[in-house]
Amino acid sequence: MTDTIAKPKRAKKAIADTPIIEGASPVLKSIKGFERDLTCRGYQFAVGETYTATGLARCCENGFHACPDDLHPLTVFSFYAPDTSRYFDVTQAGDICRNEPDKAASTILTVNIEITTGELVKRAWDYVWSRAIKSDEAHVTILNGAASATGLRGAASATGLRGAASATGDYGAASATGDNGAASATGDNGAASATGTCGAASATGTCGAASATGARGAASATGDYGAASVTGDYGAASVTGYNGAASATGDNGAAMSPGFAGRVMGKDGNALFAVERSSTDYITILSVACGIVGRDGIEAGVWYVAKGGKLVPA
Repeated sequence: MTDTIAKPKRAKKAIADTPIIEGASPVLKSIKGFERDLTCRGYQFAVGETYTATGLARCCENGFHACPDDLHPLTVFSFYAPDTSRYFDVTQAGDICRNEPDKAASTILTVNIEITTGELVKRAWDYVWSRAIKSDEAHVTILNGAASATGLRGAASATGLRGAASATGDYGAASATGDNGAASATGDNGAASATGTCGAASATGTCGAASATGARGAASATGDYGAASVTGDYGAASVTGYNGAASATGDNGAAMSPGFAGRVMGKDGNALFAVERSSTDYITILSVACGIVGRDGIEAGVWYVAKGGKLVPA
């Protein structure tokens, strides 16, 4: 692997004698957002390449910026909205600066594998759940049970059939893993997951994540920069805030994004719905578009937005 200087949309220039030496400097595993063409602030990047910046790393001033893994995974949405961006696992090394709460700058950056929105949803859930304050009062395993955690960093889990889980505090996590369960996280940066059949997951806070992995599940993210993902068959994913992303990767599912700059994606056979809104007031509806993946040129695994009454690649 060759170290390179990232040049603004020009051929990369190789630098000799600047390898990453294990243990020679701090190494951060991070998530980085890029434009769809893998550019960032005018610089062109490529998967599998390592880049070196001159000088010292300074947040917002010099170096390569990314969100370390010890931050909430959806922090990256604050810098690169899901309707126009791609996300990658990256490695930061060399001189590293962390004087900002939501990012790190480094002089060495390696671009690793791409992360899907669904994977970001899963990571958001894992992040919140691992840091939540667990309590038996908010955890039920019997049938028809209910769990609720209303405090900050709370966690709610209902693992029995037809259970319900709710976490209303910021950074809360709600999980309903039994059939017909419902999970709701209404605080900012919350994550809701319903993995049982016919489950429903809802995240209403800003940068929330909702995931429904069972068949006929429903996932909804109503706050801005939210992400909703349904991976089971016949599922429905909806994001109503602006810059949201909805994906349906199971069979015969549907993804809908009626908010400003929202995008949708699905696999073959899934239905996609999107709304085009005015870039002046972010409210006025200009057009709507819908289609079925695999027909009329709509491709699987591609993010689409509504424009001029048609679904066009984001």
